[in-house]
Amino acid sequence: MHESKQTEQPSEEKKKKINRKDLQKLLKIFHFVLPYRFLFGLGIFFLALSTLTTLVIPYLSGQFLDVALGNYSGLFSSIRRVIYIFSALLVLQALFSFFRVYIFGVVSEKVMADIRTRLYSKIISLGIPFFEKKRVGELTSRIASDVTQLHTTLSFTIAEFLRQIATLVLGVLYLFIQSVELTLFMVATFPILVLLAVIFGRFIRKQAKKSQDELANSNVIVEETFQSIQAVKAFTNEWYEISRYQKALNQVVKTSIHVATYRGAMISFSILVLFGGIMMVLAYGAYLVERKEMLPGELTSFIIYTIFIGGSLGGMTNLFADLQKSIGASDRILEILGEQSEVDLEKDQSHAVTHLQGKISFREVYFRYPTRTDVEVLKGISLDIEAGQKIALVGHSGAGKSTIVQLLGRYYEIQNGEILIDDQPITGYNISQLRKNIGIVPQEVILFGGTIRENIAYGKPNATEEEIIEAAQRANALNFIQSFPAGLDTLVGERGVKLSGGQRQRIAIARAILKNPAILILDEATSSLDAESEKQVQEALDELMKNRTTIIIAHRLATIRKVDTIYVIDQGQVVETGSHAELSLLSAGIYSHLVKLQFELEEREVDVKAPSEGGNYAN
Repeated sequence: MHESKQTEQPSEEKKKKINRKDLQKLLKIFHFVLPYRFLFGLGIFFLALSTLTTLVIPYLSGQFLDVALGNYSGLFSSIRRVIYIFSALLVLQALFSFFRVYIFGVVSEKVMADIRTRLYSKIISLGIPFFEKKRVGELTSRIASDVTQLHTTLSFTIAEFLRQIATLVLGVLYLFIQSVELTLFMVATFPILVLLAVIFGRFIRKQAKKSQDELANSNVIVEETFQSIQAVKAFTNEWYEISRYQKALNQVVKTSIHVATYRGAMISFSILVLFGGIMMVLAYGAYLVERKEMLPGELTSFIIYTIFIGGSLGGMTNLFADLQKSIGASDRILEILGEQSEVDLEKDQSHAVTHLQGKISFREVYFRYPTRTDVEVLKGISLDIEAGQKIALVGHSGAGKSTIVQLLGRYYEIQNGEILIDDQPITGYNISQLRKNIGIVPQEVILFGGTIRENIAYGKPNATEEEIIEAAQRANALNFIQSFPAGLDTLVGERGVKLSGGQRQRIAIARAILKNPAILILDEATSSLDAESEKQVQEALDELMKNRTTIIIAHRLATIRKVDTIYVIDQGQVVETGSHAELSLLSAGIYSHLVKLQFELEEREVDVKAPSEGGNYAN
């Protein structure tokens, strides 16, 4: 974790200054605004009107005083007239502000929804290697935190930044028209504020970045704890996790207090310089009024404009920091959007489903995982499976059995060799159409937190009620489903925690039946079940395997005695091939050794159970 921080730091350091390249990244995100450009332009229009009406207020404030002292001019012939104009202006200003905020709010919400959809679609279309390099918490942060940061930019920061610039430029221009001498005196304080903002701003941004990293680390602890809550409970490590989280939060608080200290110092010093400058301008302006070189109302307007300009300068510092955060968020979002998708979501939907026969060939396949290139997992694997044939892959853990079936579904690309289905290389098939023909029933079934109906229908989202019920019946699952008060509408809970292991397996089998694949992969599908559940699941599997090419990965060898061919995998190579009877006769073979070990293990289990059963009987 510390290593990842250090590797990220240099790139973050480069983002401190907003350069042309950074702005180009932000502009790429603004491509999402193009569908709503008319609304966005309308928002800018109301922003301009709102800013102009706001800038007239200081001028009218000065007119109150001048008219009260008898200095009438044009429209401002009486205090009542000034009140009328002022009131009308305030109403207009309120209306313009409402439309500005409303329109930017509508645009930002629509744009954020588009970005989130695009980002989620991109992530879900990426391959397994991408997810092996990224943590789930990091990806959800991209969709949540980074997009939220852009939401703030679109709905508030940009509008405010433009408003502050307009206030600064038009305000200073008006002041120069009023009094060049006094304006130059006032502008002399600007460099101090700018220098202060630069010095303090850099340090504060660095510390704020550190605080965000530490907060992200604390969130990772929460995510990992919640995902592994059963392990936490099993080891009674609640207090350990709480102390780990508190330790991470204490670091966040420490850094945040450090940031607050410097931010407070910057604001205090800014106030001192700003109001000190205003006081000097006021003093010098009073001197000009005394010499009849300026009207009291003009001085009042001048002071209010000076406050407006000072506020704009102060506000722009924070807005500049927000803009930098948005550039960082844009960079991370664009990085994901720039990844090469594994599937083309639009094209794949338009393709007609290709129905395969299920003949499979592996020819001298070599493979290394992208995240472990130093380890060769498969070393020239060759397999030939006829359509409708049932084969089993057997071997010690880490031999490469699961890797073989993952390569069949093109979750990874091989380095050397060739994999064919129906005598065609799998690279020639559309990847989505290929996977539509492959069904998987894994050892650990992951169900979604919805209803049983939704989980079964995941194999065929447009399935009818009759098809779902038939699939559940064929999977030997309908009886237990109907025993629940809500039936198919029973909520299974997060990851299916409300169902037993056998029930989850039968839901997965029903899902696979509904998918109706040409090729079926059973990955340790009954290894973690009790005898009764295994019997029910095995019956459902027998139904599922009918008329399909089936690849079984199994440690429990009793479940694969009836398959057509058994391939024994050892250290990434096929070392034995044959039926159960043939391989059992090879006394020096790996398979016969595994059979012997399993037989001894089963005997020991019987011996362990026997005394307790006998004791109970005696009682």
